[in-house]
Amino acid sequence: MTEVVVMAARLTDKQKQKIVADYLETGSYRATAKMNGVADGTVKRIVLECGDIEQKIEDKKKQNTSDIFSYMEKKRSIVCEILEKGLDALNSPDKLAYASPTQITTALGTLIDKWAMIGGGPKDEVEEDDLSRSLRELGEGLESDD
Repeated sequence: MTEVVVMAARLTDKQKQKIVADYLETGSYRATAKMNGVADGTVKRIVLECGDIEQKIEDKKKQNTSDIFSYMEKKRSIVCEILEKGLDALNSPDKLAYASPTQITTALGTLIDKWAMIGGGPKDEVEEDDLSRSLRELGEGLESDD
């Protein structure tokens, strides 16, 4: 009986670069392998051989964030309308009456965290705006219910 040995075709540098780029886009060895017609292990090996992969992943995350902010800026009026409706819903006395303390504190925590990320600061550094005032008053109201 004769044994047939099949050698895998060597990937070109261009193919390897595409695999790395696809991996950065998908974040998945399996998905990247399917896209490029290679084994999962091949993708993993190529990605790990790419010495600065951590930096490339970080750069890709930053680019994705920048792209999202850019898109949202183009849709500013719609985004603001959605945010306003969401805040109105969160501040609705009817909704608050049926919300659990956990739901309320989760919503407050999320709002405060996101607000702080975009530049809100300590009270003595930033003049209190309508959103901050509403959150503070809502929090004071919750404290007085205890």
